[in-house]
Amino acid sequence: MSDGNGPRSSSDANQRLSQVAGHLRSKKQPSRLSKSKAKDELPADYSDVLSQLDMLRNIASTPDLNSSGYVRQKQAGKLWVRERVLSLLDEGSFREVGSVSGTVEWRRLKGTKEEPISFIPSNNVQGFGFLRGRKVVFTADDFSLRAGHADGALMEKTIHMEKLALSLKLPILKLVDGSSGGGSVTTITKNGFSYVPPLPSFDYVVRQLNMGIPNLGAVLGPAIGLGAARVVSCHFSVMAQDVGALFNAGPKVVAGATFEEGLSFTDLGGPSMHCTNGTIDNLAANEQECFEQLRTILSFLPNHGLSLPTRGPAADPADRVCEALRTIIPRRKARMYNPRTIITTAVDESSWFEIGRLWGTTAIVGLARLAGFSIGIISLNCEVNAGALDAAGSQKITRHLKFCDVFNIPILQFVDIPGYAIGTVAERTATMRHGVQLATTYYSTTIPIFSVITRRVYGVAGGVMLDCRDPRMRVAWPSGEWGSLPLDGGIEVGHAAELKAAEKQGKREERYKELEEEYVRLMNPVRTANAFGVEEIIDPADTRAIAVEWCKHIYEELLPLRILDRANGKTNPIFY
Repeated sequence: MSDGNGPRSSSDANQRLSQVAGHLRSKKQPSRLSKSKAKDELPADYSDVLSQLDMLRNIASTPDLNSSGYVRQKQAGKLWVRERVLSLLDEGSFREVGSVSGTVEWRRLKGTKEEPISFIPSNNVQGFGFLRGRKVVFTADDFSLRAGHADGALMEKTIHMEKLALSLKLPILKLVDGSSGGGSVTTITKNGFSYVPPLPSFDYVVRQLNMGIPNLGAVLGPAIGLGAARVVSCHFSVMAQDVGALFNAGPKVVAGATFEEGLSFTDLGGPSMHCTNGTIDNLAANEQECFEQLRTILSFLPNHGLSLPTRGPAADPADRVCEALRTIIPRRKARMYNPRTIITTAVDESSWFEIGRLWGTTAIVGLARLAGFSIGIISLNCEVNAGALDAAGSQKITRHLKFCDVFNIPILQFVDIPGYAIGTVAERTATMRHGVQLATTYYSTTIPIFSVITRRVYGVAGGVMLDCRDPRMRVAWPSGEWGSLPLDGGIEVGHAAELKAAEKQGKREERYKELEEEYVRLMNPVRTANAFGVEEIIDPADTRAIAVEWCKHIYEELLPLRILDRANGKTNPIFY
């Protein structure tokens, strides 16, 4: 070995080796003085801080079986908040945000050291997880702690999750059981002052809704005030029949304000109230069914409005002939039929997911698949009010049009509409106002619509549904009939003087029959096709194949261009 000045001696090498060994020894085996000094120092690996975190997280994730709030939660038949989260999310996918937020009492030890001696966790569990492989963010109320009222940086956590959903463009799920951070009168004593109510999170919520970032909510207990508003503002909401309720204020506050005493949560805002008036979209038997509905509807939706819904399995043949549709419309025009049978026959097998079945029952809306592609469905319901569209039905279709528009989901609609509802009830419920709102929504949304005329198309309502896109994409079944007014009543109006004169001669019934036969003959749908008043009349059995062909073209050619238009600000769907 040489350093340039001649070879090194073996004694030099041994001395260097001895120095290195001594240096290493000094690190691994400190002197008695350094050992004594280390007792008062913090560990180099921060194990003390990690130990504190582990302690707090363990407390938060372990239910206090003796807590009155936990006992009350279980006696009500409800899952504890963390049981809900683990039941909803894919196994092993739960990642919490704000896991140790809450109220901690600390005990000071020697020097700078301290340790927690009590911990009340934030009464809302929030974080990330997966739903059938889809990453989501979520918030879940813990009603067992102060009934979900604001505590432990809850508002800051919730706002943070709303921001994350917006920034990361991830769906957000909201499991509501309580006020979701709304205050109570005890907040005044805690703060030492009262405050003007803020609502800082809703700016982010509205932006999410209009950007097509799925907001999905479930009512899993009494949803009160802000909690109620959070779930109602979602794109889709569902309520558990056995434990759910929703109201602006609870029974005690109501009794003091309106003198309605003795109301239970269910009386005030249970499923029979809010799943039938459109405040909540869907009803589920229990919490587990709520979770399944959330999983199902998310499977139809994209993560955000700048992407397309994921294509599902396409096992059902695209060209499947639907022979049952040839006879579903009765030849006797006064007879009704089950419109849902048309839907379930035409779409992919077992893919139909109805939204809002219990309210606005003159209309039927939901989601399904065609050759695996997500598709919105709109239909009229001839079994309710003879299919005449009332105020609630108009609101229901209006909401669904906006829903499909923000999520880039094309619409297949089955049209059998005698017009808007008439009569004193229809006038009292503002049918025309809501009908006009429906019309403006049909014309202001831009998502492609394919229409199948199954039977009647009359009046303004029919015109709105079928003339809202240019060029129109529509076909008719041979059972189709159309005009400004249905014959029943229309003949009475158009031939009032003639029929009155015939009545004086005792021939009113005879003359009415003659007029009816003439109109029926002239209303042969083939005559309309001869004049190109309807583009094509098809065999109902071919409906699925034609709709699939249209849907496939929309997804492959037009929707990608729509995504670009949204990215460039040329198309701006609005949900709220």
